Amino acid sequence: MTQSLKTNLQALVQIVTDRQTHLGKKTKQGKNKKLFFCLLPFTFYFLLSTLPAYPQQLNNSCPPKTVLFPSRGVAASKVFEEQIPNWEKTCGNPINYFPSFEKMILELKKVNLVYLGENHDNSQDHKRQLEIIQKLYNQNPNIAIAMEMFQRPLQDVVNQYLAGKLTEEELVQKSEYEKRWGFPWENYAPIIQFAKEKRLSVIALSTPSEISRKVAQQGLEGLTPSERKFIPPLSEIKTDNEEYRQSLQSVFQQHQAANHGNSADVEKFFQAQVVWDETMADGIAQFVKAYQNHQVIVLAGRGHIIYNYGIPDRVARRLKNEKFIQRSILLSPPDEPTTRKNKRIADFILSNTTDAQGN
Repeated sequence: MTQSLKTNLQALVQIVTDRQTHLGKKTKQGKNKKLFFCLLPFTFYFLLSTLPAYPQQLNNSCPPKTVLFPSRGVAASKVFEEQIPNWEKTCGNPINYFPSFEKMILELKKVNLVYLGENHDNSQDHKRQLEIIQKLYNQNPNIAIAMEMFQRPLQDVVNQYLAGKLTEEELVQKSEYEKRWGFPWENYAPIIQFAKEKRLSVIALSTPSEISRKVAQQGLEGLTPSERKFIPPLSEIKTDNEEYRQSLQSVFQQHQAANHGNSADVEKFFQAQVVWDETMADGIAQFVKAYQNHQVIVLAGRGHIIYNYGIPDRVARRLKNEKFIQRSILLSPPDEPTTRKNKRIADFILSNTTDAQGN
């Protein structure tokens, strides 16, 4: 059952309701006919209530919203119109695509899932992550933080730290942070400290390094039954997104040129990336189903978020019968096109005013 059919049914309910009112005024031909039209709208409303829900998405033909620091919407909109001469009229006034930071936070108030796409080595990205988390917490204290930086088998270690049973130093040691992630701990320490102070849940999302490495070298078929326990069932590992596959080919070539990575085969490299995405999406979806009153803020590399290819589409697939809204934010301007084949790179892009104006 499609979303358009659901919309059509809603329109039909209104038509039948109007017809019922008209008949009540114009005819007295019998109670049976009137009763039929009285009950028909309720029948349609019942059918509507049984239709599956769909995640709310913005119009993907429109560009992302650029959040400027400081906000200079009027000037920025003129620059934006110059950059995009064929402005899509259905997207509305271009000035609306340059909200203030405060307005963006308000827009996120009713969102169930917020993705914060980071550059791992960009300290400014991490400062913005913390600021967004704090602002969203002030709006709704029922938030959870899902982090790519911790691997799923080590969830109990994270929980022990949050419960005060481990020091921060012990958390870093027992989660094998330096070995399994390795980016500067000081970038994430304020976030994990805030979570502990406010007693927030932190979800360890990532696939174990050993599994990702083995898939990159041997493919999915190389995993043993015991190793497969750390990832979703193979039937849920979807590698059929050709646009995503093509976008990762350039990443693979960069890794090869720099003599980085664990894979010499582009297909196995793609499989490893998808396993990573699916594992994180599975952890997020499980939490959302269990704690439906929580807003989940996802911290992950931007490559897992852009164009919804990585995590967001895979979460949506798992929550296809749930009512939820998800939005993505890039914490700094991307190098990639902001739209690609009617898919926006993200819903919001954080930028300094000078970035937006190309200075």
